[in-house]
Amino acid sequence: MVFKMSRAKAYASDFLAFVNASPTPYHVVDNAKKLLINAGFLELKERDSWSGKVEKGKKYFLTRNGSSIIAFAVGHEWKRGNGIAIVGAHTDSPSLRLKPVSKSSSEGYLQIGVELYGGGLWHTWFDRDLSIAGRVYISENGKLVPKLIKINKPILRIPTLAIHLDRDANTKFEFNKESQLFPIAGLAEDILNKSETSENPPVEEQPSFRPLASMNERHQPKVIALIAEAAGVPISAVRDFELILYDTHTSTFGGISDEFIFSQRLDNQMMSYCAIRGLIDSLEAGNVLEGDSAIRLISCFDHEEIGSESAQGARSSFLPSIVKRLSGLSAIPAIDTDEDAAVTSRFYEETAIKSFLISADMAHAVHPNYSGKYDSTHRPQINKGPVIKINANQRYSTNSPGILLVEEAAKISKTPLQLFVVRNDFSCGSTIGPALASLLGTRTLDLGNPQLSMHSIRETGGSEDVEHACSLFAAYFNHYTTIEETIFVD
Repeated sequence: MVFKMSRAKAYASDFLAFVNASPTPYHVVDNAKKLLINAGFLELKERDSWSGKVEKGKKYFLTRNGSSIIAFAVGHEWKRGNGIAIVGAHTDSPSLRLKPVSKSSSEGYLQIGVELYGGGLWHTWFDRDLSIAGRVYISENGKLVPKLIKINKPILRIPTLAIHLDRDANTKFEFNKESQLFPIAGLAEDILNKSETSENPPVEEQPSFRPLASMNERHQPKVIALIAEAAGVPISAVRDFELILYDTHTSTFGGISDEFIFSQRLDNQMMSYCAIRGLIDSLEAGNVLEGDSAIRLISCFDHEEIGSESAQGARSSFLPSIVKRLSGLSAIPAIDTDEDAAVTSRFYEETAIKSFLISADMAHAVHPNYSGKYDSTHRPQINKGPVIKINANQRYSTNSPGILLVEEAAKISKTPLQLFVVRNDFSCGSTIGPALASLLGTRTLDLGNPQLSMHSIRETGGSEDVEHACSLFAAYFNHYTTIEETIFVD
């Protein structure tokens, strides 16, 4: 008998491959590009003129900083000022990142200085088999070019203190984030005896004046050698990098019946993947854009975990500038970039008010051991579908018209939905939703798949919820124009 994988497990397996290949936001975007290119999307450059390049009935994507990405498909019936169906997510997760000068040592150990990124559950990073990945700039044919690397072996560890030396550790585990959340990379004596690299680059590589200390002076030379090896370049070609620690233990199915996903970075790579896959799935029919008068678009941003205030974050010009460009797509096949500014502004304003944004960010599933932390009537369950997040103080941007719109899409896709509000005696987190709603003036709803252990190095989600979100997003893209017309908002 030939075993046929269920549809839900196939989606979850594909997501696992995606998250295991994406230890950093740069890898998320790179792997998203591969999925989109495989689906027939064409790459645009934000710095280029789009005149004559963007046509109705075609699919495109572009990136900013290599860590944020926007992809869209233009309906054949698109007219200037029409609406855009948007799903937004984010590519980053709480992490430890190498400091600009990471080289350190103590008590015979080589150590790597790290900086905290976002609001992680940092105690979960202790006693994990860690490695590094990210973006490296290298010298190549007289140019400085980025290259993504992932060192596929454990090279770092943050060891806990033995219980014999801290008898209170099981009742009160405390540590200093600067001096004790500090990875070890090797033994100083071992490096001195076995190092194959010199502390200094060859004499001919040393310039007469160097504004910054050399890479080998700022970082452990052996680590630089591993980075160069992963990049496939000589050590002297490594000029700078942005590197992130990750757990080498791969993401996997879990639970008695594989009902769970045990993984790093579920928040928010699961929703980024579902947004991308939902857009691709919505176009599978081939001629689906023929009668579509809207644009369907996904945007995945970096830096949500630190407030989104960067050139590539959700509070940046990235999405508004692309919406402005697309809102002027005329009746002829290509964008006219020479429009009068007042005309362009009018179409942009019309498009913004006719559009809708689903802000997709993971949600809290009820925890069986801490159920008192949840509102008694709002307790999302894993594998019971995406969670619509509501907050009266607009920490989430959901309102009734948005709920009705998403509910109609869920009816079509047969996707279960759940509702969540935080307890009145707890503070509420937020997402990219309120930021983009205020930037664009676009109706917005916040939702996400439920998970446990949010911001831990190892999180828990549902294997069926990947398909739930992908199916919901595909239905939303395919039926946005017909659903939107039936829901009236002044």
